[in-house]
Amino acid sequence: MDETVMLGHGSGGTMMKRIIDEVFFAAYAGEELLRGDDAAVLPAPAPGERLAFSTDSFVVTPHFFPGGDIGRLAVCGTVNDVATSGATPRYLSCGFVLEEGFPISDLKRICASMAEVAKEAGVHLVTGDTKVVNRGHGDGVYINTAGVGTLPEGVNLGGAQCKPGDKVLVSGTLGDHGITIMSCRESLSFKADLQSDAAPLNHLIADVLAAAPGTRCFRDPTRGGLASTLNELAAQSGTDITVEEDAVPVKPAVQGACDMLGYDVLQVANEGKMVCIVAPEDADAALAAIRANKYGADAAIIGEVSEMQPERGSKVFLRTAFGGTRILDMLVGEQLPRIC
Repeated sequence: MDETVMLGHGSGGTMMKRIIDEVFFAAYAGEELLRGDDAAVLPAPAPGERLAFSTDSFVVTPHFFPGGDIGRLAVCGTVNDVATSGATPRYLSCGFVLEEGFPISDLKRICASMAEVAKEAGVHLVTGDTKVVNRGHGDGVYINTAGVGTLPEGVNLGGAQCKPGDKVLVSGTLGDHGITIMSCRESLSFKADLQSDAAPLNHLIADVLAAAPGTRCFRDPTRGGLASTLNELAAQSGTDITVEEDAVPVKPAVQGACDMLGYDVLQVANEGKMVCIVAPEDADAALAAIRANKYGADAAIIGEVSEMQPERGSKVFLRTAFGGTRILDMLVGEQLPRIC
């Protein structure tokens, strides 16, 4: 096996076959992928089921970091996006754009990580693609994943479903991923160990739906963090949302890093957290279901949806620890570039 990626690995010939067989197939190929066809043939949904479909691309730097790597992000990100609809993620595609000279050992490590988290999530990698660009014309590796899930009849989740009086929950501490990536990239050292929160949350979502039938929507607060996510939900539903600053879970080390560097932790990306909007009567049940999951121990109810004042449009407010209230705006531009 070659030690680094070469242009020939994207040629469609014997070198490409070798990297597919010895890296991708060896790491995560199942029956569908091993057939080697241009399209995966998959079982149709049961009568009454619908399909949910999503895709995402990942360009994180560095490729490996405490708590995960670009491969784990690629699987978790798409699994979580599909699951937010209430669907059960089933199948993933995976497209690699590799730079000439990228170490094969690193590629194998990424693929092994993808296989591990796909198994945890209960999804299958069933089709893919490989391209190689000239040395100096990429960033080692970019990954695109697309996911398909099955959605039961009667499940209708989405930002437009939020209603005044609904409660806002988050599944855990915010800012872990973004600050971890930044600290690795800039070689910053903090007293506390920081690591990414990248995690597949489809089982957590299923637990919430079973416990809290009044769930309105889920959204993963990735780029733009909690602030951008809540502004999107408020705009979709024509409501206001108020967040209690004291209720938002943040690790002291993450908050300290944000204070030192001038970042707003509510605008920092997360890769293993979920925002959940539920009817008020189901909030406690939803919270208990999240906390019972291994990825939800630090979950909290952090705010409430309210009626919008039509003359000014939807807003998100933060009630601060000092008793004041300020507008919580969406992130403008990139606060932490290239983190997912």
